[in-house]
Amino acid sequence: MNEGTKPAAIPSATTLRAWLLAEEPTSRRQTAWGELYRGWRRFAANRLALGGLIVGVLLILIALAAPLLAPDNPYAQNLADRLAPPSAAHWLGTDELGRDLLSRLIYGGRLTLGMVVAVVALVAPFGLVIGCVAGYLGGLIDRVLMRLTDIFLAFPRLILALAFVAALKPGITSAVIAIALTSWPPYARLARADALTIRNADFIAAIRLMGAGSPRIILRHIVPLALSSVIVRVSLDMAGIILTAAGLGFLGMGAQPPAAEWGTMIATSRDYILQQWWVPTVPGIAIFVAALAFNLLGDGLRDVLDPKARQ
Repeated sequence: MNEGTKPAAIPSATTLRAWLLAEEPTSRRQTAWGELYRGWRRFAANRLALGGLIVGVLLILIALAAPLLAPDNPYAQNLADRLAPPSAAHWLGTDELGRDLLSRLIYGGRLTLGMVVAVVALVAPFGLVIGCVAGYLGGLIDRVLMRLTDIFLAFPRLILALAFVAALKPGITSAVIAIALTSWPPYARLARADALTIRNADFIAAIRLMGAGSPRIILRHIVPLALSSVIVRVSLDMAGIILTAAGLGFLGMGAQPPAAEWGTMIATSRDYILQQWWVPTVPGIAIFVAALAFNLLGDGLRDVLDPKARQ
């Protein structure tokens, strides 16, 4: 480096904030980062939504770090110490087989939250694509896809999930597939509504005149514009997915004992709810906290991503 050359100055926080909030961005990059920053400010202004985000992230991090955080083996039995109340040795007590409840609660987050993530990863893209294809193409394809959607919407989610699990085999994989099969129709309906509005826009007509085919228009233009609505719906539905997964476990159709899954933990300890109340209460509180956190997070994302909510 020449002596006369000065190193590039690191922008201060004030300069960076001014760059992000510029009224007239000079590049697409500045526009994109500016929109993200404004969205984050709107989200952070909602303290309940921010609290939901923090709790949700903490639950996921605790589940990922379960081997490091769990004080005991969640499957190690000690019948001499069964149904022990909370103490210094076992902070949340022990269950009917003498297993440490705190360790099982931490590992249970892996199964319950892992099932939720797996369901969302399956249903959100599928429902989004189905809805966008139906809404953009219309005609016979739209009628067939929407009638199929109506069939799934005609049954309560938990009842239909129970039927699918019974047809397959009780277990985590069957529960994930069953919940996914019953959860995609609302996303398809939502994406179709957005696609019906977008397909008649002037810029879509211009893209069509330039020679773009339907697959390209759907994947490159319709899907990205419908994505925000689906993200909001996913965040709001995650609490329901948690309850459905826990409900299947409680009914013996989800994770099977001795798996440390929150719904299964309640099912195996429900006989002790009056005498040793902490055994079923601990996983119940975990389900409540996780569902509440994702509900609050979904409300915050709706305020940020839904244009109608900001009007």
